[in-house]
Amino acid sequence: MLRLALMMFVLTLMFVALGYAIGMIFGAPEAVALFALIIAGIMNFISYFYSDKIVLSMTRAKIVSESEYPILHNIVNKLTISAGLPKPKVAIINTRTPNAFATGRNPKNSVVAVTRGLLETLNENELEGVISHELAHIKNKDVLIHSVVATIAGAISYLALIGRYSIFFGDERNRNASIIALILSLLAPIAALLIQMAISRSREYEADKQGALISRKPLSLASALEKIERSVKSGAMLNVNPSTSPLWIVNPFRGDALLELFSTHPPTWKRIERLKAMAMGIG
Repeated sequence: MLRLALMMFVLTLMFVALGYAIGMIFGAPEAVALFALIIAGIMNFISYFYSDKIVLSMTRAKIVSESEYPILHNIVNKLTISAGLPKPKVAIINTRTPNAFATGRNPKNSVVAVTRGLLETLNENELEGVISHELAHIKNKDVLIHSVVATIAGAISYLALIGRYSIFFGDERNRNASIIALILSLLAPIAALLIQMAISRSREYEADKQGALISRKPLSLASALEKIERSVKSGAMLNVNPSTSPLWIVNPFRGDALLELFSTHPPTWKRIERLKAMAMGIG
């Protein structure tokens, strides 16, 4: 948790520093830095209170009732009791690609969403493993963390774009400020992306661990991850916005080896190895 707090502090610091550097070009660094913080605050407010509705809309997930999916609801009911959580809403995404995610600002306003393909691909034990993983995200407030981090990282990218264009408005007297703003505008988005990826990966490992403790079935979660990973490698793609990639239990968007370095998830085989080692420890 200390490491997470430190990384979020660094993100905020980069955002303020970039705003300050851009402000130096216009002779009002404090004012621009303050304005940047206000904009970030507004974006955080929106992402906090409306993240579930935004994500459900972006993924075309539909809230379903117990009468429509009784087995799925029964699994969620059982596992939320085990996790000590209020029951979240349950949503279905109409695609045959297996995957799942959780969203919502807190346990009382949360949603667990699974694809139709996940229900068709996994057995009941594996489905319990996946649902437990998503409930762990809710319990650990990872959805809120992802929303805030993504908002700050996105704000840094927009501010960096402003910084790159602002150098054309500088004059000879603030040439140094223009150079500083340009350098920060180029480096800050890359650094923000790396921090965002590091936070996302660490939360996935923790959700695997906590999810396995909730269901007491680490091998079932490992088996589910293996099946979902196999589907992703086969080229099955989700027709959703790539900005949602940190939410899914397995990253549905894959590229070449270089792009894998910037993945929002740790390698699935490493997650499976950890779960198998955990199973041996549980016995």
